[in-house]
Amino acid sequence: MSAEFPLDIDIIRNDEAWPEGLETLAERAVMQALEQSGAKLAGPAELSIVLTDDAEQHELNREWRGKDSSTNVLSFPQIEPFGRVEGLLGDITLARETVAREAEELGKPFDHHFTHLVVHGFLHILGYDHIDETEALQMEGLETQILARLGVEDPYAE
Repeated sequence: MSAEFPLDIDIIRNDEAWPEGLETLAERAVMQALEQSGAKLAGPAELSIVLTDDAEQHELNREWRGKDSSTNVLSFPQIEPFGRVEGLLGDITLARETVAREAEELGKPFDHHFTHLVVHGFLHILGYDHIDETEALQMEGLETQILARLGVEDPYAE
C-alpha cells in the first residue's frame, strides 16, 4: 500500500452477535490482500465491511443476485475491475450464521474462515472473479498466498 494515501475501512455491525475483535482481523486481511494483489492506491479510499446476519444477507442476495438464499460473503464493488483504486471502493457483507456454520462444517477456526472470506470479498472488489476455471485458479492462488502471509492455512487444500 502507498503510504501517501489512506484506506479507511469502516466495519459496521448490523448484528451484535458477531464475536469481538474481528475489526483488526478484517483490516489486516484487506491490507494484506491489497499488498499481495499488486493493486496500488491512486488516492484516498474507503471500504465498508458489514457484519450482518443470514436474514439480511438473504435479502441482499435475492435483490442483487437473484438468489433466494443467504450466502457467506457478498461484494458490491464501486470501482471498475482492475481500475484505479481510490474513492469509494465498495461494500463487503458477511452473514454471521453462515460463516459460523461453514467454519464448523469445515473444521476450521472461525477467525480463519472469516479472514478467508474478507480476503475473498476484497479481491472481488478489486475485480477478481471465479466465473470460469482460469479466473478461479488465479483468484484461489492469490487467496492462498495472501492467507499464508496471515497465518491461515490454504482453504482449498484437500
